[in-house]
Amino acid sequence: MKQVKFLLDEDRIPSHWYNILADLPEPMEPPLNPQTGQPVGPQDLSALFPMDLIEQEVSSERDIEIPEEVLQYYRQWRPSTLYRAHNLEKALDTPAHIYYKYEGSSPVGSHKLNTAIAQAYYNREAGIKHLSTETGAGQWGTALSLAGVAMGIDVQVFMVRISYDQKPYRRAMIETYGGKVIASPSDQTQSGRDILAAHPDSPGSLGIAISEAVEVARLRDDTNYALGSVLNHVLLHQTVIGKEALLQMEMAGEYPDVVIGCSGGGSNFAGLSFPFVGENLRNARKTRIIAVEPASCPTLTKGKYAYDYGDVAGLTPMMKMYTLGHGFVPESIHAGGLRYHGMSPIVSHLFHLGQIEAQAFAQNTCFEAGTQFAQTEGIVPAPESTHAIRSAINEALRCKEAGTGETILFNLSGHGHLDMQAYMDYNAGLLEDHEYDVGEVEHALMELPSV
Repeated sequence: MKQVKFLLDEDRIPSHWYNILADLPEPMEPPLNPQTGQPVGPQDLSALFPMDLIEQEVSSERDIEIPEEVLQYYRQWRPSTLYRAHNLEKALDTPAHIYYKYEGSSPVGSHKLNTAIAQAYYNREAGIKHLSTETGAGQWGTALSLAGVAMGIDVQVFMVRISYDQKPYRRAMIETYGGKVIASPSDQTQSGRDILAAHPDSPGSLGIAISEAVEVARLRDDTNYALGSVLNHVLLHQTVIGKEALLQMEMAGEYPDVVIGCSGGGSNFAGLSFPFVGENLRNARKTRIIAVEPASCPTLTKGKYAYDYGDVAGLTPMMKMYTLGHGFVPESIHAGGLRYHGMSPIVSHLFHLGQIEAQAFAQNTCFEAGTQFAQTEGIVPAPESTHAIRSAINEALRCKEAGTGETILFNLSGHGHLDMQAYMDYNAGLLEDHEYDVGEVEHALMELPSV
């Protein structure tokens, strides 16, 4: 198969993460303490995060240095390859040039290790011995478990129940790396017991699993919480993707007219797109930036821009974001990493300012696109990544209709080798297209905190 690679030398791995907070045209609304309603200070977060990460969360420095030890780990899989998708272009008969940044070459098969290694490092430096976390489809739980064993930290993972059942091999991978996996909602926390009492057959959600993980961290002095998306410092660590892509597009002699990423909490989308958003903001570039979400959990496209909790139980700070309501439980689609009721506050802020666009697609059309990509480019994509592929194909077909040769770049955030049940269901015609339940969302939005 014809694939054109653009691979940077190891010594060109970015030495700094890019902090988009330095370039925002308007400041963000601050997170609020769930008890007092006042802006969150460092002490409010110290029970969950080490001070280095808290400082990154609020930093206004544009470039934040990557510790040398973290860089040493990055060199095991970074820089990741940028590909030109010639075969896909040919199949679509499009004048567009399609590029994709492939993050599935990391040891865990996704982009999540970029922040997992960094978070585990800073927690180890702070003397933390245990981390609790949640995971949707399992990519984040896998990444943090590997990072934990690398840094000598025990990891406990609350895995959303539907993914725990659907994806046994991801669960096995977490356990192989030394993580302890618990199906969420569980009977091991008060948050989980409350959900089970009201909904014994709950499929779980990221919001529920976050509540459980946060509860565990708050009860123990030697335990911190680690989050795989949403927060500023998490998205910051992912910007190595976009910074590499800027250099690789220069090697290719092109610059993207369109940059695309799937988006649940916002981490892989931000990782690729934020350096390009920064170019738009600082240097008056005109790249279109598109976040793609599932139609069953359309946070940006259908949600409300308001303060909400990041979890079901209301244990986290209240954040200004696009939300479907912290009590909303999305349908059990295979793209478990996109089943989150809210969107990253930074991504939400950029969308609110009109700096980025959003699209939403049902899962069958996404798997159709993922299958076409696999057959032309040879990589079976993760269910989450098929959303970005769907959008990229649509944009390429738009170029075909208009006769314009635009350059399209998307993030292939991970491979789908552990998600083959999803493809089996698609091939057998068993996948259902779920639209979000308007009534459930309206009910959940009634429970938004009063700010």
